[in-house]
Amino acid sequence: MSDVRRWSLTENAPLQTLNTFHVAATAPRLLQVFDPHVLPEALAAVSGRPLLVLGSGSNVLIAADPDATVLVFGNEDIRILEHRADHALVRAGAGVNWHQLVMWSLTEGLSGLENLALIPGTVGAAPIQNIGAYGVQVDEFIHAVDAWDTAEQAFVRFEPAQCRFGYRDSLFKQRPDRYLITAVELRLPFLHSLRMEYAGIHEELETMGVELPGAADVANAVISIRRRKLPDPDVLGNAGSFFKNPILPGEQVEVLRRHFPQLPVFPAGDDSLRKVSAAWMIESCGWKGHREGDAGVAPSHALVLVNHGNATGAELLALARKVSASVREKFGVAIEPEPRLIGAQW
Repeated sequence: MSDVRRWSLTENAPLQTLNTFHVAATAPRLLQVFDPHVLPEALAAVSGRPLLVLGSGSNVLIAADPDATVLVFGNEDIRILEHRADHALVRAGAGVNWHQLVMWSLTEGLSGLENLALIPGTVGAAPIQNIGAYGVQVDEFIHAVDAWDTAEQAFVRFEPAQCRFGYRDSLFKQRPDRYLITAVELRLPFLHSLRMEYAGIHEELETMGVELPGAADVANAVISIRRRKLPDPDVLGNAGSFFKNPILPGEQVEVLRRHFPQLPVFPAGDDSLRKVSAAWMIESCGWKGHREGDAGVAPSHALVLVNHGNATGAELLALARKVSASVREKFGVAIEPEPRLIGAQW
């Protein structure tokens, strides 16, 4: 009944290869859409049933089998819509691998995304989490987001101001079941001021022997740092940074710094707020490298939970809760997961 060239539907589909934690789980149905124009037709085949959208499953923890149709976008097209004197408008399908887009943009002479190199996931997931790394967030470059509105049963287009972007947040994250992102348009400059103030980038460039770095050099430095700090999901299941860095009132941070002078503190985009390092607090509580069965905390980075082989999503979630509770007990600070939890509440 389905047109395999444009969409396909599979019953009782295993999800272990569709999440980077490599947690074993089964979906009652897997809907793959390769052409967003046929979404109305494809969704009609599973109407009346809840939907769960997965990109590459790089920002989710499946704690239990989902009672939903899992939707995966397979549109992997990238194209330049227009060139201007100082920038280009680029459109990428939701199914495009994010790192592939970053490297493609650099080969096209475009900049802006270099600090976001090697972030796992797809283009469609990027606005949801408002992905960020090394002092850059993707919303700085988003021109528009196209989506299917499941409530209005219509294609919709969002300007940046309508997306309600915040730190690891957006309208799409706040309403996870309403909007199905089909494509993202980015406004990428040909030249811009490189962001190299984040800890480690200057040192990495010096190690690389780069004196006058360009965007590609910054990307290579970020890739090198990430590969050194973060385990490869293909080798050791993980979803990258599991906990968000807390954003706290400046007064609270000053009190914390009096008790813990080494606590790393960063700007939070508001003079009254500060961002503090969740990794430092977790490591201070002794969790780095900890392991309970096959669920563990990465030896190389305290923010990263890992699956050493056959950990269940429930086991990883239980460990995450223990980590969070110990940080609250020691520092009086609540840390929350960055990935979306499926089949459980935090």
